[in-house]
Amino acid sequence: MASVARYQGLVERLEREAQQAPGRYKFKLALLAGLGFAVLGGTVLLALGMSAGLVLALLAISPILLLKLLKVIWIPVAFGWFVLKALWVKFEPPSGYVLGPNEAPELRAEIERLRAQTGAPPLKQILIDPNLNAGAASVPRALGLFGHTHYLVLGLPLMQLLSREQFAAVVAHEFGHFGGGHGRFAGWIYRVRASWNRFLGELSQRRSRMGAVFLRFFNWYAPYFDAYSFVLARAQEYDADATAARVTGAPTMAQALQRVGLGSVRLQRDFWAGVERSVETQPRPPQALYRDMAGSFAGAGADDAMRLQELLDEQPGLDDTHPTLAQRLQALGQAPAAVPAPTRSAAEALLGPLRETLEERFSREWREHVAETWQQRHQALGQDHARLAELEARADTLAGAELGEYAVLVDRLRPDADAVPLYRAALAARPDDALVLARLGAQLVDRQDAEGVGLLERAIELDPDLTEQGLQVLMQHHHRVGDEAAFEAAAKRLRALYQRRDGALLAREEVDPKKDRLLEHDLDAEALRIATAGLQASGKVKQAWIVRKEIAGDDSGIPHYLVLLALRGVAWTEGGMLQKVLDGLELPGSIVALHESSHRALAKRIKAMPGTLVYTRA
Repeated sequence: MASVARYQGLVERLEREAQQAPGRYKFKLALLAGLGFAVLGGTVLLALGMSAGLVLALLAISPILLLKLLKVIWIPVAFGWFVLKALWVKFEPPSGYVLGPNEAPELRAEIERLRAQTGAPPLKQILIDPNLNAGAASVPRALGLFGHTHYLVLGLPLMQLLSREQFAAVVAHEFGHFGGGHGRFAGWIYRVRASWNRFLGELSQRRSRMGAVFLRFFNWYAPYFDAYSFVLARAQEYDADATAARVTGAPTMAQALQRVGLGSVRLQRDFWAGVERSVETQPRPPQALYRDMAGSFAGAGADDAMRLQELLDEQPGLDDTHPTLAQRLQALGQAPAAVPAPTRSAAEALLGPLRETLEERFSREWREHVAETWQQRHQALGQDHARLAELEARADTLAGAELGEYAVLVDRLRPDADAVPLYRAALAARPDDALVLARLGAQLVDRQDAEGVGLLERAIELDPDLTEQGLQVLMQHHHRVGDEAAFEAAAKRLRALYQRRDGALLAREEVDPKKDRLLEHDLDAEALRIATAGLQASGKVKQAWIVRKEIAGDDSGIPHYLVLLALRGVAWTEGGMLQKVLDGLELPGSIVALHESSHRALAKRIKAMPGTLVYTRA
């Protein structure tokens, strides 16, 4: 779809249509949903049908002719196979700790009670993960053509935050998405929407030519289906809330919504911000993160009233199908009110001994995940603080690049300080310092000062490496001030950047003997020594040539090498032998290995370039 404005206009029109003519709206939505399946299935059936038709036609004409044209008949069959291969996307079930059959019996009993009351389908598994969230996950079988497998994902922090009754309301809401709160059609659309989103995510990561063909179609199709189903998806959130209100009571659901909203804000602004600050003073990450997290939920926050009002003042947008907190409370007929922390959390009431086990497990997994980065950042921050102290000791004599360095360090290490005057002083000394321009621009647009827009644009012009982050800041600013035209222009530039990067990634995985621009490898003596040692160690290479391939639109700075190989010995598959060589080959960039017998035209070009032969087996 061409623009955010067009998408918004379509959604608004469909909302009116859904209210005035719900039957017509649902019929059009069903047709659009069916179109996606028809394209996928129809392409495969067409290819196979062409083969069957050719066989029948040739049999009717002459069996001998059928034998002569057998290779022609296999062309559409092969095409159908390539289509199936391109579209064969395996949907993985959600991740998390799988609740064993004998674990947390009270939790299982509570979930089964709520499932029965909401009319939700049986669950394949109950999973617990480390996020402040809950989800009804339906994993499609063949994109939903053969039904779905249902999972319930519960976040341990969610259970630590809510009372047992509030937690039951959230679970009932999630069960409402399985179809218990809305009709079969709405439940089907909800699952199809989720399936298409996951399918497109998987397909966009594929680098096959056939997958790219379908990706182009779905890049056109997805925004329209998303807009049509967006209206129903938002209505489903209200239906799921109504299901929870019917099962647990509207006041309880309202309490859960407010508590989750405030808990998310406190987690981001207080808890994680505190963990982030502790990097400066602690060389190792906290030991009991999730136990500490539970403690942070136990009391009332000093800013809860102000933060609740911020949540109530939020405006509905198109980036989330969930209505705002104010809209959901109004639909429930409930007024906003302070919700005290529970005397006993749902985690304490329902998990039993498993609660401490999960807190320790998730804390350990988090520590292992961040340990190396944590230590590096702790050391770097120590060096930054030492450098800041050094610069401050001679603040009156700073000049040139040191003014910018000083401003950046103050901005990063002292969040309560106003770094804008320091950035302005640094910019006066060096007007074309891209980093200072970007940092000052970000500070100003955060204050809704339009001057920052020009500074960010200038920074992007001076340093293309700042493009992605600069455009993201500009998009947030334009969205915040309501300038949809400027927002769409920045979004278009960001999409173009991502498309160039996708094209560069695809170019690294494919070879075109006619169009690829080949360059000298430019490897130094040490890099060549390491590469040839790897080629020799494989024992499979007779000769090897290395060139660099120019990647158009690539801004990574990482070189890409084509390694042409003449192999010795016999292997069951050429790919397997090439992979064995690649496993032992080290080059300072990405690599594609080619066998000379399979790429004769490209091999001829590579061999003709001087200095490309880097290895010959003795």
